[in-house]
Amino acid sequence: MRFTLTFFALVVGLVINAQTNSYQISFKNAVHHEAVIQATFPNLTEDTVEFRMSRTSPGRYALHEFAKNVYDFKATDSKGKALKVTRPNPYAWEVSGHDGTINISYILFANRSDGTYSQVDETHAHLNIPATFMFSPQLSERGIEVTFNVREDLDWKVATQLPLVSGTTYTAPNLQYFMDSPTEISNYMVRSFEVDGQTIRLALHHNGTKAEADEYFEKVKKVVLAEKEVYGELPNFDYGSYTFLACYIPNASGDGMEHRNSTILTSTRSLANGGMERNIGTVSHEFFHAWNVERIRPKTLEPFDFEEANMSGALWFAEGFTSYYTGLILCRAGLSTPKDYVEGLAGTFNYVWNSPARQFFNPIEMSFQAPFVDAATSVDPVNRENMFISYYSYGSVLGLALDLSLREKGLNLDDYMKLVWNKYGKPEIPYTIQNLHDALNAYAGKTFGDDFFNKYIYKSDMPDYKNLMTSVGVVLEQPKASPYFGAYVSMSPDKSGYMILRNTKIESPAYKAGLDNGDLILSINNEPFLEEQSFDDYLKQFALGEPLEVKFTRFGEEKTTEITLTPSPDYVFSLMEDKGKKPSKQVLEHRKAWLKVE
Repeated sequence: MRFTLTFFALVVGLVINAQTNSYQISFKNAVHHEAVIQATFPNLTEDTVEFRMSRTSPGRYALHEFAKNVYDFKATDSKGKALKVTRPNPYAWEVSGHDGTINISYILFANRSDGTYSQVDETHAHLNIPATFMFSPQLSERGIEVTFNVREDLDWKVATQLPLVSGTTYTAPNLQYFMDSPTEISNYMVRSFEVDGQTIRLALHHNGTKAEADEYFEKVKKVVLAEKEVYGELPNFDYGSYTFLACYIPNASGDGMEHRNSTILTSTRSLANGGMERNIGTVSHEFFHAWNVERIRPKTLEPFDFEEANMSGALWFAEGFTSYYTGLILCRAGLSTPKDYVEGLAGTFNYVWNSPARQFFNPIEMSFQAPFVDAATSVDPVNRENMFISYYSYGSVLGLALDLSLREKGLNLDDYMKLVWNKYGKPEIPYTIQNLHDALNAYAGKTFGDDFFNKYIYKSDMPDYKNLMTSVGVVLEQPKASPYFGAYVSMSPDKSGYMILRNTKIESPAYKAGLDNGDLILSINNEPFLEEQSFDDYLKQFALGEPLEVKFTRFGEEKTTEITLTPSPDYVFSLMEDKGKKPSKQVLEHRKAWLKVE
């Protein structure tokens, strides 16, 4: 997905020629979620040409097998003669016997609107390119033109990062850029503003009002400007603009997906129904990727492979540090309060540091798990409660620790990100984890950099958050008042007991008691429960540290075991002043510098 600006300039005015592959897509049967794709591949020199559907998508790391939604494939030569088609594997069609040109056509079924898949219906054509268009690996460096035959009866228009040729025809310099260019075709609203000679655009497909679009775009602008401040400048977008492609409609699926000069934002929440506040977090996360992952790019993701899963050990940084800035930016932009931001740190923090998975994998190894967890599917049970921590979350809490640790030295994470941006992102030199380590050594000193990477990246140690949070006037504590069980439990559908719905956590009371996913708890110490009573409330009547008898059923057989409840290991974050403590002037200054608020 890396290109030079010189090459970009040469292809902006690209017209169809002998070395350009051309596509057309139509939506006459949108009501049944079908699109018809036709494509022409001229000036072919090899007798047999392979056409494939991608198995992956930029920004995703797992396999998705888009070929499963393709049917009625046909191939002809320039004179319309049917050509021989063979299937070497589930993802490919081999075409032979052509006269130098191959025309293909097929039907695509598409009915999921998110950052990975495509959806076609009478509200829109939401197109993720790898989920939509076949390609030939042999011809991946050719230019591409694509014509979107929009439904004029539905007032559709096209929004995409692809540069316009004319009408509804757009171009791409090669396959990598084409695949990285999601497209929204609908009767959307447009808002835009200029920043340093570049255009930031919101193409908003929603069922709301123009006033809501205006209000939401003001929030988007604040996010853009706050993130620009982190790096000191916007990226040099390839065609001078960046587009948020937002679909906030009932038939969407919640998601966000970054691309080089655009991002997909999807949600079922309308702006009028909580989306104004809740959807803006995805804006914050995905736009930060315009620097961190799209241009500050792990070497392990270059070039992106459309035929195999993409694995990188750097996702704790690419996704995780981006996640750290997601909430921080909202606070800096005035879209959340310091109190809400600080207290909101607890969920991610507890998920990471109370997980038993750290004994198995460090952040790099957690990143390696992406092909198995990043919207991946499997039918066999897995043990993620005990062996996996999301690299988004793990990297986020490590970003917090690094930021506050640097601030104790008079430094900060913003300037470290600027350094990485200027050394690797701006010149678009893909980085290694060792490069990140070396950059931290150069910025904060070898002792500091080695200590951070050796303890927290190459190993799974926990930083001293209590003292770090104290430095910015935040109290971090474990109340130890609530009982800890160690599994997700809910009332069974028939109200006969409490069902354990996930694997019990290693070394938790439930785990030590031999309780497991699927067990139905009938009673503890023979105490009855109320049908509408939550399990957490039910547990509050029992003393901590004392043996309790648990009656439960497993596979229809009634059993008993003994459990000893322990205090909850969860932490709580609070501003010092909310705990009746008065932070010093110096501490308040440190907080102000961190959150950039008064």
